[in-house]
Amino acid sequence: MARLHWAVAPSVPNRRKSRANFSAGMSLVDGPAVDPAKILVADDQLDILQALRLLLVDAGHEADLVSSVGDVIDRMGAQRYDLLLMDLNYTRDTTSGREGLELLEKVRTQDPALPVVVMTGWGSIETAVEAMRRGARSFVQKPWDDTTLVDVVNREVAEGQAARRRDARFARDHEEARQIQRALLPSVMPVLNGCQIAARWTPAAGIGGDCYDVLRFSDTRVALSIADVVGKGLPAALLMSNLQAAVRAFASAAAEPHEVCGSVNRLLCRNIASGKFVTFCNAVVDLDAGVISYANAGHNPPILVRADGRIDQLATTGLVLGVSSDWTYTTGTATFGPGDRLICYTDGMTEARSAADEEFGEDRLADLALRTPAGSAEALVDALNAAVIA
Repeated sequence: MARLHWAVAPSVPNRRKSRANFSAGMSLVDGPAVDPAKILVADDQLDILQALRLLLVDAGHEADLVSSVGDVIDRMGAQRYDLLLMDLNYTRDTTSGREGLELLEKVRTQDPALPVVVMTGWGSIETAVEAMRRGARSFVQKPWDDTTLVDVVNREVAEGQAARRRDARFARDHEEARQIQRALLPSVMPVLNGCQIAARWTPAAGIGGDCYDVLRFSDTRVALSIADVVGKGLPAALLMSNLQAAVRAFASAAAEPHEVCGSVNRLLCRNIASGKFVTFCNAVVDLDAGVISYANAGHNPPILVRADGRIDQLATTGLVLGVSSDWTYTTGTATFGPGDRLICYTDGMTEARSAADEEFGEDRLADLALRTPAGSAEALVDALNAAVIA
């Protein structure tokens, strides 16, 4: 009886990090309703700090006072604030505002959601505009008008608090959806005679459209599927769950892979939204016969790593699902022997980019599979996943 290691290695997070963008709003005449806020105030002049503290406390807020750039970062690291009210000039550079602009970039990195109001003198409007470009929400000129300053602070605090509440709700909903999505995927792989199966699923943005499934027909026959739904987020996850249900409905011990592809495709074409599609590969592994039968709907071609060091692609393919209900799919076949390993993956793996903006690529995937010692399927997917996210 032939032995086959099968590994599914779906997408991994792109290591590029996006930065949040913020814009300034218009001042409200009477000011919005606002919860008492914890405000960090930064200025290198003690008399100004004390005056601002009295004004903010009188407006119902709590004010922490710091007089240096380093103190701002330290305080932010120790606790979360509702707003940062900061001067642009400090002891190192008292006129150009450069030190304040550098601080602003550090603040944005440390807490992108923190509203920042900058204070500047009459001759520093250009610097204030530059601060807005770098992420400050508003600016107030010195000497300030108490009513105007309180209005600006209240507005930015209210908007910031509302944004944090929205973000918290979204994060909760996002995590619940991710857990539901993960629960739909196989948690325990079937045990077969002469075959090990392992998989890793790491969605790029918490919720994605990549999925896989394993259906055991007998001790020596199993169906494997992997798919990538176009798009990300909840719409992709919903389409993924519908796809999985359709595959399980149509796949059976008697169904050929091209028949499964055709049935799922016709169903999706009747229900899928315009502009959406799915790449999909369905394979049936027969351990007694030593044959893989597969049909591919525009998905990345699986890689068969031979025990003798050869690499074969399962290259037969067809149109992606959800585009044309008339498309006819073809079942391709490949033989395998003891020690051969089948690797199925999504483009989230091969298109992952390093810090140097280098794409991982299919060649590197195949080379790594060759260099990974033959053994357990778990060890193989661990090695592939670790290499991509490194």
